[in-house]
Amino acid sequence: MPSPFRASWLALALAATGAGAAPPEASFSLRSLTPETALQAAQAALQACRAQGYQVAVAVVDRGGLTQVLLRDRFAGPHTVGVATDKAWTALSFRSSTLDLVEATAAGKPMNGIRAVPRMLAVGGGILVEGGGSIFGAIGVSGAPSGEVDDACAKAGLKAIADAIAF
Repeated sequence: MPSPFRASWLALALAATGAGAAPPEASFSLRSLTPETALQAAQAALQACRAQGYQVAVAVVDRGGLTQVLLRDRFAGPHTVGVATDKAWTALSFRSSTLDLVEATAAGKPMNGIRAVPRMLAVGGGILVEGGGSIFGAIGVSGAPSGEVDDACAKAGLKAIADAIAF
């Protein structure tokens, strides 16, 4: 005779796997930025900061968090390459602008622990690249005198490709 515990566990396992429900689709499609579109976003972000007199690095990561485009202005500091990439990775990974994560992960807040995640940067300048209900990746900017300025430059990059990714 099966134990009641085993029967309960089996019922939970079947429910979790969706047994008895319609079978899930066997595949799905994803939309990705072309390298040309990612480059256009990065160039626009770089130009927005350059127009304000700031030398920055700009990274665009794909939806998997891998760097698709990286531009560094001639006098941007050596740290800006890694910081821009990590800002983009953070925005993508946490599906949130890094500027929004500053407050949400502040000391004493429930989400503060995610600051310990390697590569996580709660500093403005990382935003999602999304359009038509799809997340394409993220853009990160580093090198301006504040996270707010980095964020504005990243948004200029997104604005430059908004029509191309809205569908």
